[in-house]
Amino acid sequence: MPTFVQILDFIGTFAFAISGIRLASAKRFDWFGAYVVGFVTAIGGGTIRDLLLDVTPGWMTDPIYLICTGLALLWVIFFGKHLIHLHNTFFIFDTIGLALFTVVGVGKSLALGYPFWVAIIMGSITGAAGGVIRDVFINEIPLIFRKEIYAMACVVGGTMYWLCGLAGMQSYGCQVIGGISVFITRILAVKYKICLPILSGNDEEGQEKEG
Repeated sequence: MPTFVQILDFIGTFAFAISGIRLASAKRFDWFGAYVVGFVTAIGGGTIRDLLLDVTPGWMTDPIYLICTGLALLWVIFFGKHLIHLHNTFFIFDTIGLALFTVVGVGKSLALGYPFWVAIIMGSITGAAGGVIRDVFINEIPLIFRKEIYAMACVVGGTMYWLCGLAGMQSYGCQVIGGISVFITRILAVKYKICLPILSGNDEEGQEKEG
């Protein structure tokens, strides 16, 4: 039987794959191109995390990630017309994937004996890096580099995970609260337009150079 973390990982893979495939379909990619975008969205962050943690990436030992992405592609193919009319579909699936992958990354890092600050960084990479690769593939500015709260939601969730662990809570509870924290932070940030300050350059200097 799969563990709770594995279930979270599979659901997150499916959710992230759908978010990537949805954006690829909006860019008029063919089925194979959409599958590739969905796959790298789903496994990109976890692959970078595992390489940094010096372990074999999960998709290289278990075909379930390839299968999950294939199921996500079929889901979009058969229900794509309905998804297109749901303007919040991408946002919801992306946020679910972000939350689930963050807690998976934090939990895996802590299980391997790394300190909490490394675990929070690894959780953020797991949650956000796949979206960065997806946006590069579809020629968009990655969300993580815009003013919109994205990676910071991962930091909030990872911190909550760690604090729950310090309080003596079981790993299951830490994962649930950490994931909910990511989800709520992202939802509230978008709903109330909460964002980080923009680093503005010297506009006058830029205009002088253009002139």
